[in-house]
Amino acid sequence: MAQVKLLGFWYSAFSHRVEWALKIKGVKYEYIEEDPHNKSLLLLQSNPIHKKVPVLIDNGMPICESMVILEYIDETFKGPSILPKDPYDRALARFWAKFLDDKVVSVVNAFLGKGKEQEKGKEEVCEMLKVLEKEFKDKKLFVGDKFGFADIAANLVGLWMGVFQEASGVVLATNENFPNFCAWRDAYINCSQVKEYLPLRIDELLAFYLSLYMHASCNFCFS
Repeated sequence: MAQVKLLGFWYSAFSHRVEWALKIKGVKYEYIEEDPHNKSLLLLQSNPIHKKVPVLIDNGMPICESMVILEYIDETFKGPSILPKDPYDRALARFWAKFLDDKVVSVVNAFLGKGKEQEKGKEEVCEMLKVLEKEFKDKKLFVGDKFGFADIAANLVGLWMGVFQEASGVVLATNENFPNFCAWRDAYINCSQVKEYLPLRIDELLAFYLSLYMHASCNFCFS
């Protein structure tokens, strides 16, 4: 029986962040797919506060929240470092990861919200894109030349936001208005370090979100 277990949703960017880190580290683990409509007792007991995935269970000890889990994995298991060794670079990586994580609600509202909520979300996402457009003027990665912590956190904007954009018809990032961001996004998706760990079922991912948008029942898909 695996000592490390991951509770997740296959379509969740946040679950995939954790899988990514485990694979980079070479950690053997058991993946347990959760049902958002009928969450398991294991999930409810492991994350009684938020009742959300992902949850990493290491030797019976649950760790919650994707970014917290990434740091735990980096500190606990042998293998390539996810956070930079240099203290300043490590601080930069944490800054960009938090910057991206703080935009989750804005992204949700921009593509799923209604009325004023959606308009505010669009404005906030466009402000985020302006920051990233400037940041990626002369660089390919968030910190240094090694793929790591901030880049894993960027999977929401690197892949999932494009899926949301295509599924919803709400277009915010194009080559015309954010060329540096779009160039980074395309390079990100096609990077060998990324391709290996992104969802294999991209078509299914798009079909899944298209179905959710059509039925307007997407309140759980950002866990």
